[in-house]
Amino acid sequence: MAPYASDDSTTAGEVDEPRSGRRKAARYVVPVTVMGVAAATIGLVPALADSGDPDLPKITAQQLIEKIAKSDVQQLSGTVKISTDLGLPDLGGLESSLMSGAASPDGGGSSADPTAKLTELASGTHTLRVAADGPDKQKLSLLENAAEYSIVHNGKDVWAYDSKSNEVHHGTASESGKDQRPPATPKDFAEEALKAADDTTSVTVDGTAQVAGRDAYKLLIKPKQSGSTVGAITVAVDAKTGTPLKFTLTPASGGSAVVDAGFTQVDFAKPAASTFDFTPPKGAKVTEEKASEPKAPGKAEAREHAPKSLPKSEEDLGKGLDGMKTIGEGWNSIATFDTGGEGVPSGEAGGDLGGFVNSLGDKVTGKFGSGTVFSTRLVNALITDDGKVYVGLVTKDALVKEADAGK
Repeated sequence: MAPYASDDSTTAGEVDEPRSGRRKAARYVVPVTVMGVAAATIGLVPALADSGDPDLPKITAQQLIEKIAKSDVQQLSGTVKISTDLGLPDLGGLESSLMSGAASPDGGGSSADPTAKLTELASGTHTLRVAADGPDKQKLSLLENAAEYSIVHNGKDVWAYDSKSNEVHHGTASESGKDQRPPATPKDFAEEALKAADDTTSVTVDGTAQVAGRDAYKLLIKPKQSGSTVGAITVAVDAKTGTPLKFTLTPASGGSAVVDAGFTQVDFAKPAASTFDFTPPKGAKVTEEKASEPKAPGKAEAREHAPKSLPKSEEDLGKGLDGMKTIGEGWNSIATFDTGGEGVPSGEAGGDLGGFVNSLGDKVTGKFGSGTVFSTRLVNALITDDGKVYVGLVTKDALVKEADAGK
C-alpha cells in the first residue's frame, strides 16, 4: 500500500455455433466482457442503502486506512446485494456462452465452473449470501429465481454447485490456488481499490453512514488526473471493526454507479460449521478439475497447456501477452501489447462475425492508422487494424493519443 499523509486531504494513489468459431469470437469479446467481469469482481466489496449519518469521533483518512489495514475479521456471514451497470451491449446471453467456450477449449466444461458462471455478475442486480470462518472456510451463494449457485471452500476442497443444471465442479485449494477461493470478505476487495492509491489520487474522509444497521465512516477515493473513466470510489468502513461494508464506484461520465454493492445484513459471529459442509446431491454430474488445466495460468503456462492446434492468430495473441507493457501512471495507466496478427475482422474477409464484432465497437483513425474501440462505462480497449491492443480505465481519446504516440 502506498504511503499517505495523515490529514483528511491525504493523497495516495443463440445461437449455438462450432466450437472453433466460439473460441475465435471470444478473442474479440474479451476486451468488452472480461474487463467488465473484472470490474464486477472488484464490485463484490459490499455496499447498499445508507440510513442516516451517525455521529462518530473525527478520524483522518490516514487513520481510516490504517483501521482497514489492521482489521482482522476472520468470521462473518451476511447478505450482499450487487448492482453492476458497465454499459455492456446486450448480447442475449451470447457473451456467457463465448466465455464458457473460451474457458473450456474442448467444449466439455461444467455449467458449475466459476470461470463461466460468475460472468453473470458483469451486469444487472444480484443477491449473494457470504460466509467466512478463517482462511480455509468460505462460502458464496448467488441466489437466482428458483435456483442457487454456490462456491464452497472447506480445507483443501473447493466445490461449486449449480442447482439449475444439477452440476458440480470440484477442485482443490492447491490446484485452484489462493486466487480461486471464493471472495467472501469485503476487505479483500477494498484493498484492491486502495492499491491504486498513490500520488495521482486524492483520499479523504467524506462523512459517515449507516450500512446494514452498523455505523460506518465513508472513505472517498478520487483520481487527480483528468482522462480517467473513474469518477470516484466510496468505501463505507465499519466504525467498530474496520471492515469495509460498502463499495460504490461512479464513472467520470456521470449517471448511475458502475458498481453499487453492499451488505443488507451482516453478522460477525462465527458461522455454524455445517455452513461449509458440501456433498454432491444424488444424481448430480460431478466434473473434477484437472491439475493440468489451471484456472488462472501465467502467460507461459497458458501456452504450455493450450491445445497444440491453436490457430496462428491465437498463438500470436499469447506471444503478445508476454510482451505486455504499461504506459503512463496511476489511473491513466494503459496496458498495451502486440498480438502479432491482424486486428478486428472487417469487410468481406470478416464475414458475419466481422460485421457483428464491428457493430459492438467504434471505428477510429489517427497517426497510427485505423482501429476499433470497444467501450464500457469503465474500461475502453482499442484494437488497431495491425493487431496492437491498448486497454485502460481511460477515455477513448486517451487511447487514440497513446496509439499515435507509439508511432
